Amino acid sequence: MATPKKLLQDISAGKFKPLYYFYGTEDYRIAEAVKFISHKFLPDMQFTTNFRKFDGKKTKTGDLITEFATIPMLGEKQVFVVTEFQSFKPKEIQKILSLLKPPDPNRIIILTSPSVRAPRKGSAFLKTMANEAETVLFSRLTKDESAVQIKSKIQKAGLTIHSEAFTLLIELLAGNRGAIESELEKIINYKESGEQVSVEDVKKLTNGFEVFSVFELAEYVVEGKTSKVLQMLRTLLAEGSNPVMLATLMQQHFTTLYLVKNGKAPIGNRSFLIPRFRPQAAKYSDEQLEQIIIQIAEADAQLRQSGMPSEMTLEVLAMSLTGQSSRSGNYNRR
Repeated sequence: MATPKKLLQDISAGKFKPLYYFYGTEDYRIAEAVKFISHKFLPDMQFTTNFRKFDGKKTKTGDLITEFATIPMLGEKQVFVVTEFQSFKPKEIQKILSLLKPPDPNRIIILTSPSVRAPRKGSAFLKTMANEAETVLFSRLTKDESAVQIKSKIQKAGLTIHSEAFTLLIELLAGNRGAIESELEKIINYKESGEQVSVEDVKKLTNGFEVFSVFELAEYVVEGKTSKVLQMLRTLLAEGSNPVMLATLMQQHFTTLYLVKNGKAPIGNRSFLIPRFRPQAAKYSDEQLEQIIIQIAEADAQLRQSGMPSEMTLEVLAMSLTGQSSRSGNYNRR
């Protein structure tokens, strides 16, 4: 299995494989890798005619095989991209892969799976792909890699960034390569060359600040500060935060506390935040965290249905989680 770095080195050196399979948690990096390979392999004049992309969920096996069987005239190069490749049945996958042998030096096939349907480690599908294709796992950037990306873009824009704002950005973007691109673009467009990016700029401009806010919200929940929780919820909603998104982030947060408490890696690329999660996780037993996750899931389901106003749903949840609601009783903190 190749790494993204090795893939970049090989393609930059003009070393191509006939068949690739890309998967992982970073859809943005996968999309960028597909574009990079395609443009490097295909001459500009051939790109519009010899680059073909198919959605595996919407394309029949027979239609895909027919496309693969078509040979361009005069030895022109081809690139085929098939997204959602994991959606084909095992027999269909074997049939498709067998058609690609022997490999054609003038053709590249790139098969991908989105992050939400990435295959499990050790699965039969992943083993098949590892045996048949150059398989590349695209994970989120590490803390250090994120820092390098952020610092480089800030410097190229002629800006400086306050140390606290820099740390906050790294935490908010959590190794998401796509978020780093989009969020930094907003900050760079907002500031003038020579200015410094402040913590307030990050809070004002970064969509990911909701994640940071939910961390603070969870801190108030852990401390049982009902009034603070309600006040912060109302502020977030007034500022335009999506109620379902808030519930989702809360569920991810408490799921992360459960994982950290049991020695597991947190959700996403947030291992460097473990020291901040541990004190919160220590306040609960496994059973209490499990119950909290269930309660948030129930609130999330209510928010996705018509009925109780979203603000009321979140407030009831908040009072329950802070031990002030008679409906659920009090959590006995350790």
